Amino acid sequence: MMKAMLSQPMAGKTDEEIIETRERAIKVLHEKGYEVVNTLFTDEWYSEESMRERGVANRPLCFLAKSLENMSLCHVAYFCKGWEKTRGCKLEHDAAVAYGLTVLYEE
Repeated sequence: MMKAMLSQPMAGKTDEEIIETRERAIKVLHEKGYEVVNTLFTDEWYSEESMRERGVANRPLCFLAKSLENMSLCHVAYFCKGWEKTRGCKLEHDAAVAYGLTVLYEE
């Protein structure tokens, strides 16, 4: 099965807005026949305290690194509206294009 990842802006968004956007995108990707690879890292390993204990000095960079690792499992990258305004999404977009993933955009 073809796999896809989501890239969505999160800065300045409520948890509800993030979840709503994510659910909408997952529905679109499932309808297109893709399995969605998780790029929303919410377990304890990614908590502020856990990262501090592990010596992570830059949490956003840690999230980006994990997202890029998960991108390596994918054939498609799906970019939610507003992606071009956030540095993490722009970097994910550049990587997806540079490494030949099919790029889709939220309508």
